[in-house]
Amino acid sequence: MDLIIHPAPGDLESLTRRNIPSDDPAVARRVAEIVEAVRTGGDTALRRLALEIDGVELTALCVSEEEIAEGCSKVKGHVGTAIRRAAANIRAFHEAQRPADVMVETVDGVRCEQRAVPIERVGLYVPGGRAPLFSTVLMLGIPARLAGCREVVMFTPQAKGHPIAPEILYAAREAGIDRIYRVGGAQAVAAMAYGTESIGRVHKIFGPGNRYVTKAKQMVSDVTAIDMPAGPSEVMVMADHTANASFVAADMLSQAEHGPDSQAIAVTDSEEMGRAIVAETKRMTATLPRRDSVAGSLAHSRVVVVESREEMVAFANLYAPEHLILSVERPWDAAADIRAAGSVFIGNYSPESAGDYASGTNHTLPTGGWARSMSGVSLESFMHRITFQELTPAGLGAIAPVITAMARAEGLEAHARAAEVRLG
Repeated sequence: MDLIIHPAPGDLESLTRRNIPSDDPAVARRVAEIVEAVRTGGDTALRRLALEIDGVELTALCVSEEEIAEGCSKVKGHVGTAIRRAAANIRAFHEAQRPADVMVETVDGVRCEQRAVPIERVGLYVPGGRAPLFSTVLMLGIPARLAGCREVVMFTPQAKGHPIAPEILYAAREAGIDRIYRVGGAQAVAAMAYGTESIGRVHKIFGPGNRYVTKAKQMVSDVTAIDMPAGPSEVMVMADHTANASFVAADMLSQAEHGPDSQAIAVTDSEEMGRAIVAETKRMTATLPRRDSVAGSLAHSRVVVVESREEMVAFANLYAPEHLILSVERPWDAAADIRAAGSVFIGNYSPESAGDYASGTNHTLPTGGWARSMSGVSLESFMHRITFQELTPAGLGAIAPVITAMARAEGLEAHARAAEVRLG
């Protein structure tokens, strides 16, 4: 992991680059091949790709109720308790996000309304590669159910020689998932977007994944809505003299262990703190069971020392991290200046892993700089808004001059007459 001390202002942009290019042509070509194969080949293509990519021979694409029940029975008591407690916190936070309807009478006799309605059918992608991310099941399934989505289906890969992780099945039952498909990768995204003989199309796709999954979501977004381009995980820690280097290192490593595509950045105004973070990261890495994977991530991670708190904030906004931890004096003051981040963690005792699992906020967040313009998953992500209007004869008469003047100025005579014919 690099330690960069007082970079020139012109170098800061380059320090925001991610581990992997977002436009890798080789990835794009392979994903395009997979998407087209599923679009044209359906279930047969899914089975072929599972064997070709994952080494898994799939008989049934859909997980049976018997398999779900058997898997749930294997979840140990303390893990089941943890899942249920996390689910309760996630429900509480997302229920509080329920949007209010809007009703305004803009002119006497002109009533305008806006209502949030659930998306009918949603598909959830849950990574299951290096680690079975059953927490993602809760983060996506619970708000989908709270929103009122009629059908909620889930896709997760099955590893060679292993059934789907029991914890994923348990979390799916807790979240109220309707059906589970043992399909992963870009091929799962394609199946959700286009449908197959046994899989119906969804109206919106949710969930994080590797660069192949992310690219597939982007490719199919012209036919199916997606939540966001949520790719490899990333964290930035802003640390001043009040930070604890061990805490900072632990947070950086918690993202690095997702895999070599992940990235961890620390920015500090103290050279002493910067060197301490590097040393602690090295020390703690040696004790991790996934240290080989961590090493791949840390090779593209860095600690950046800048001159001031203002520069730390500016660098954070420039990077636009998925997760931002504010381990600084008066962290809420710093938070007020943050304009680009997926989720912000305030103070030394707010680890990123709290948001991943148990605080209640959603951990499906924009990555790759998309936090400059996109939000993480929320209750409203599973809804869309419809506007309504009702005009009385008097109301139409009041705004008819506006309608006709603007329509004719745009050269749209029929628009004007649609108002006039009602008024005689």
